[in-house]
Amino acid sequence: MNVIMFYKVGDNYGEFSNFSSHGFSLNGIYWRTVEHYFQAKKFLNLELQHKIRNMDSPMKAAIEGRKKENPLRPDWEMIKDQVMYIAVKAKFTQHIELSNLLISTGNAYIVEHTQNDSYWADGGDGSGKNMLGIILMKVRDELIKERRNLL
Repeated sequence: MNVIMFYKVGDNYGEFSNFSSHGFSLNGIYWRTVEHYFQAKKFLNLELQHKIRNMDSPMKAAIEGRKKENPLRPDWEMIKDQVMYIAVKAKFTQHIELSNLLISTGNAYIVEHTQNDSYWADGGDGSGKNMLGIILMKVRDELIKERRNLL
């Protein structure tokens, strides 16, 4: 099986990272990165969402989004996968070069490879859930299907 691993923005397939600088709009609001959107949506407080959305880097957004003093929305664990999916889908549908890149991976298994995360990534040793990779593959399948329907 062909496996594609990614993590850092500057590496091969770095465009798959939530930190890649491919902004997108959702509901009339522009987001600089998937990371900005994902971190902001952890909270119901609109001022905090606005603060995170306007941070000048995805790392700053991630740091703010992980602060324990910021009260997580009570349903976060139930909705976080859907929030990630919405942002990833928007990013890849609003940038044709990203759609093409994702589709070009064919049926490869896509893995966010880092020991820093065992939920969104593979935990560095394959023991993680790789949820971001799974979402990317789902979006890829949807993009392929949508293109076929256009033909």
